[in-house]
Amino acid sequence: MASAKIIVKGMTCGGCQSAVQRALGGVAGVSKAQVDLAGGVATVEYDAAKAALPELQKAVVKAGFQVG
Repeated sequence: MASAKIIVKGMTCGGCQSAVQRALGGVAGVSKAQVDLAGGVATVEYDAAKAALPELQKAVVKAGFQVG
């Protein structure tokens, strides 16, 4: 398992936090996605054979947020 921390910009509420968590959790190979709204950081555990950091970042952007 690999782990990554992604800085997420643009989250302002719990709904934003949930949207980012759902987006990351929907990426194939992700086993756990935890989003810290106050810190603006998503911590993701994933199978590096099935997912890569650019895919995770793309999921955040597709959900309507910026990756910092």
